[in-house]
Amino acid sequence: MKKVIIQVVLAVLICILGYCIYESIMQPIRFQKLADWRYERTKQSLINIRDAQIAYKSVYGKYTNNFDTLQDFVKNGNLKIVKAIGDIPDSFFNKYPRKVAEMKAIEAGIVRRDTVTVSCFDSLCNNKYPLDSLRYVPLTGGKIFELDTASIETASKIVVPLFEAKAHNDVYMLGLDRQEIVNKTDEQEKNSKYPGLKVGSLTELNNNAGNWE
Repeated sequence: MKKVIIQVVLAVLICILGYCIYESIMQPIRFQKLADWRYERTKQSLINIRDAQIAYKSVYGKYTNNFDTLQDFVKNGNLKIVKAIGDIPDSFFNKYPRKVAEMKAIEAGIVRRDTVTVSCFDSLCNNKYPLDSLRYVPLTGGKIFELDTASIETASKIVVPLFEAKAHNDVYMLGLDRQEIVNKTDEQEKNSKYPGLKVGSLTELNNNAGNWE
């Protein structure tokens, strides 16, 4: 009887050990899968913010650090864009690069450029995403992106506006395995990288790139 009990206990311990080993392997895999999903959703939201900020600056000459202002601009604002009116013959493309072909077609009177006014909403959003979601970090239950602006004066005394939007790892991966998030943050900080996702910069000129680019 004692031997049977020992065998049962050993079998249970083997099952527990096997489960622990399985979980130690699968936990990082599950975390990475969910983290990658959050990463892509958050990255696209930051791209949407960047597009809206660039359009806002094209109208007002500056960026905004207020999401209400940015959303109202996308919803109700207008943009002026230059369009090429007319068709460029294939023979021009066969002879010149695209940009040169357009210029040659304009010089020949085949194509003309015209400035047209378009809706910001149609140009930027157009139901690609809910406009009210612009400020929110996806899948976090209402956490809001950090949004800020600054300006730098160049050596030639030109004031250049800047903006930055970002979400820390603790925010955009909210609810995932805490230790995995800490490990990822430590690794990024050791490599002097921002521990999260961001677009734009408050310190670098002409840098509207995301830190994933």
